[in-house]
Amino acid sequence: MIFLKTFNNSAALVQDDQGQEQVVLGKGVGFGLKKGDKIDENKIERRFTATSHQDEVNQVKEINASTIDLTNKVIQMVEPLLNVKFNDFQYLALADHIDFALSRIEDHIDMSAANTRWEVKNLFPKEYKISEKVIALINKEMKVNLPPSESIFMTYHFVNAASDNDQVQETVEITELISGIIDIIQYQYQMTLDTESFNYSRFITHLRVLLVRLLRNKHQKSGELDDSLLAFMKIKYNHAYDTAERIATYLHSKKG
Repeated sequence: MIFLKTFNNSAALVQDDQGQEQVVLGKGVGFGLKKGDKIDENKIERRFTATSHQDEVNQVKEINASTIDLTNKVIQMVEPLLNVKFNDFQYLALADHIDFALSRIEDHIDMSAANTRWEVKNLFPKEYKISEKVIALINKEMKVNLPPSESIFMTYHFVNAASDNDQVQETVEITELISGIIDIIQYQYQMTLDTESFNYSRFITHLRVLLVRLLRNKHQKSGELDDSLLAFMKIKYNHAYDTAERIATYLHSKKG
């Protein structure tokens, strides 16, 4: 694999043994090299084929080298803590977000997320706690002081990492829907759910899977529920059935 040109110290255009051009990322991957030099492949952490990932390639060109290095450190911290693996799209989305966040802090811009902070903190407590650690890391590495709202936006990226197909906007939408469902349940049962419990975490996971299918119009095939069983459930679990009906009405009002 030979070096063609550098975009910054952590991003370079290279050519593989088959003559295919790639954009590779890694700390110092293109530093001090001249066209035709051999690339140290041990430094490569991400790679994108220039012909089939042109949008991603263009995005890489716009991201600062220091941000790419920082993103690698963040991912190295987060992946084992959440037992996830960031795909290339999620990597670039996170790097782009960090780069933009650092630009905003230079321009003294705070995109407030105060109205969603409580929701996100309680719906995704594990991801939120890790996002706070990440913000602390960024502040230390870049000698900045990111606003608390960044923990919210960072949490969305970490929730996304659990799914190969999710995008940030979809996660925001799902978060709002889950929050509404939780409000209905707590009102119906006049109780506050324990957001630190295993049952709560499992329930949120099930809701998330359901809502992803709903948003993507992917419905699982299943047999019709027996009418006699449904009638029994209405009588036996009247309050639960009524709550489910309210949730269905809520989702229909939001998504149709």
